[in-house]
Amino acid sequence: MTQAEIQIPRKLTSQLLHLAQISPNFEVCGLIGSKNGLPTHCYPIDNAAKLPQQHFLLDAGQQIAALIKMRELGENLFAIYHSHPSSPALPSSHDLELDAYPDAVYLIISLNTKGILEMRGFKIHQKTAMEIPLSMSDD
Repeated sequence: MTQAEIQIPRKLTSQLLHLAQISPNFEVCGLIGSKNGLPTHCYPIDNAAKLPQQHFLLDAGQQIAALIKMRELGENLFAIYHSHPSSPALPSSHDLELDAYPDAVYLIISLNTKGILEMRGFKIHQKTAMEIPLSMSDD
C-alpha cells in the first residue's frame, strides 16, 4: 500500500527549513497543525533531549500548549517535525521508538546534504517507517 502525496505550503516549508538552518548543531523540533487535512501552522517547540545534537524530545509543557492552541484554532495535529544536523533525512532507531502518534506525519529535515536542504515525510507505526511523497504547494 502506498501513501498519497502530501502537499505542504511553500511558506510552511520555508519556515521549517529556516528553523533547521538557524540551529545547525542541534535538532530542532515542533508540531504542525492542519485544517481539513491541509497543513496550516508551525509550532516550534524547544528540544528537551539530553543530547540535542543527536536526538529530539519535545518539551512537554510547550507540546501541551501547542496542542491546546491547535484545538482553539480548530486545527488537528498533522505532523511532528525535527531536523538531523549531520545525518540523512531518514528515521533513526531513536525516531522509530517515538511513534506515539501513528496518525501524524513525521517530517525530517536534513542539513547533511552539502548545501541542499532535504525534507522527507514518513508515517511511523509499530516502529516501522513508510515514506510519504511530499510536494510544495503555493497555498
